[in-house]
Amino acid sequence: MKNNSDIPKPASTFPYGDYAPDKLKEAADRAMDHYLKPDGSEPEPQPSTQLFTVSDNVDTEALLANLSETLASANAMLSDLAFDLEGSRRHVLLGVAQIIELGTLLANKALDRVELRT
Repeated sequence: MKNNSDIPKPASTFPYGDYAPDKLKEAADRAMDHYLKPDGSEPEPQPSTQLFTVSDNVDTEALLANLSETLASANAMLSDLAFDLEGSRRHVLLGVAQIIELGTLLANKALDRVELRT
């Protein structure tokens, strides 16, 4: 009868030799979890490069009302500037003012429809 010490030990398939593979695997898992597994906390918000933002909690009516006022202000500024100019430059500014006026009409129509629903 052969003794257990006489039986040859199979070659280890563990890449780090005969070290305790279970303990090395545990350590590797902890290291991977530390770097890759989320800890459940909220990530820090990234700083925005956007200078101006519109709050998500503003309702559609308020957005449309502000859009209409902004377009009216832009139209007033362009009209004032256009009347200080002559020739083709004046025609260009009056054309832009007309496009702004069309945008104002569209915003006001949308605002009317929002007010009708509520």
